[in-house]
Amino acid sequence: MKSCRIDKFVWSVRLAKTRSQSATAISKGKVKLNGSGIKPSKEVKLGDEINIIKHNSIFTFRVTQLLDKRVGAKLVADYIIDITALEEIEKYKEYQVSQKVYRDHGTGKPTKKDRRDLDDFINNWE
Repeated sequence: MKSCRIDKFVWSVRLAKTRSQSATAISKGKVKLNGSGIKPSKEVKLGDEINIIKHNSIFTFRVTQLLDKRVGAKLVADYIIDITALEEIEKYKEYQVSQKVYRDHGTGKPTKKDRRDLDDFINNWE
C-alpha cells in the first residue's frame, strides 16, 4: 500500500474516536497535512506531517508507516511519531488546568439555587 486517505488514517492511528469525527475535523480545518488545509479524501504518504489543532495547541505527528485497518493503542507507535513541540504540550496542559479550576468535573451547569445565590452575592456586594 503506497497511500491511505487522511480521514481513515487519522481514525486508524486513534487520533480521532470515529471516522466521521475524523472527517468532520478535517473539513473544519482542525487537521492539516504538511501545514496546509485538506479534504478528507486527501492521500497520506510516508514522511508526511499531520497537524491536529486541539483548543489552543497544535499537535504534530510524522507518518512512518501506512496501514489498512485500525490498530490497537499499543501498535500506534509503529505508524506515527509524535513530534509535537514542548511549548504546545505545555499550552494544552495549562488549558486543561484552567478548565478544571473554572468548575469541578461532573458538577454540570449551575442549578437554579446556585444562580440565585450568585445573583444575591453580586447584588449585595456593595
